[in-house]
Amino acid sequence: MNYILILALVILMVLVLVSLIRGIVAFMKSTKIDLETGESQDASDMQLMQNKMMFARIKYQALAIVVVGVLLALAN
Repeated sequence: MNYILILALVILMVLVLVSLIRGIVAFMKSTKIDLETGESQDASDMQLMQNKMMFARIKYQALAIVVVGVLLALAN
């Protein structure tokens, strides 16, 4: 059981990292579009992507905390 939870924790940590990187890339693209055009009409898609990735990161972090809590409960 512990091995399954540890594997789930590692997968969740990777998902947190991927969503963080994708959010940073979307932020950099939206900033680049704003600087080049001076307008933010194309940046709205990137801003939506940033928000989506932020929510995904928070969701995965919460699930990882739950898995750590279960692991600690099983350890006792």
